[in-house]
Amino acid sequence: MKRASVGLAAALSCVAGVALGGPTREPPEASRAQVANAVAVVSSVLAQAATGHAASQGSLEEAIRRYVPTTVHAVDEGTIPAKGSGTCPADMAKVAGAYCVDRYEGSLVERRADGTEVEVSPYGPLAPGRVLVARSVAGVVPMGYVSAADAEAACRNAKKRLCSPLEWRVACAGSKGTAYPYGPARAPGKCHDTGKSPMLTYHADTMSRGWGMTELNDPRANALEGGLDKTGASSACVNDYGLFDMVGNLHEWTSDPNGTFQGGYWLDTTLHGEGCAYRTVAHGVTYHDYSTGFRCCADLTP
Repeated sequence: MKRASVGLAAALSCVAGVALGGPTREPPEASRAQVANAVAVVSSVLAQAATGHAASQGSLEEAIRRYVPTTVHAVDEGTIPAKGSGTCPADMAKVAGAYCVDRYEGSLVERRADGTEVEVSPYGPLAPGRVLVARSVAGVVPMGYVSAADAEAACRNAKKRLCSPLEWRVACAGSKGTAYPYGPARAPGKCHDTGKSPMLTYHADTMSRGWGMTELNDPRANALEGGLDKTGASSACVNDYGLFDMVGNLHEWTSDPNGTFQGGYWLDTTLHGEGCAYRTVAHGVTYHDYSTGFRCCADLTP
């Protein structure tokens, strides 16, 4: 499925939905049931893992309830590992006492046949046939243009994995289970949630016919000044686990085999839910554009 106007937040709607103050189209019962299930699985984890958590206003559960898609698309929420006494690598944080999550949005290195590793340019789609390894580093341009399939392979090559949708949301909400990484209410500008649109800058003349994969993967897009930020540049966009940029900057793929990315990107953190509840389900796992990024999870090391 092609997005006709990625980068123009007012028109971006990969999957139409109903949010508070949004369109009045009635969502199907299957979508309501799916949202209810998402709330239930999140709530069951946070009830045990979060500190002083209440599933009320400002909670992750309340944020999830506020957006019900009008198009049904199955999502495999995944599970949370059992709590353990293991540890996480330095570039990851321990979440809910159960698993590890990259502190920063993913960037990539290429592992060559001789074992050496070289940085992969974050400006443009990935060439096939390379062995890509995920990394979590502050102060670098994170990798957009990534499909879920490429992200999963890169995480695996780093001895990690993509986060399940449930793991991702629980991690984003911090130890108190709030709707945003930094707290219960949106604070514009704390996360990278505004900026210049590459699509309007470079492809406004073709917007009326709809942008295809060539335009959406323009290598210039993430090099545009005023667009994508470096990892950790929004110093207030962090939760108490020490995870940065889980809302805004780049969308982040999850392990859902049906194709799900979460958290929004710098031009859209509200159209498909808000904060840690943001979720887009319109694309398969091979889809990619300038806005699609990732971060990895991992099991605890005994």
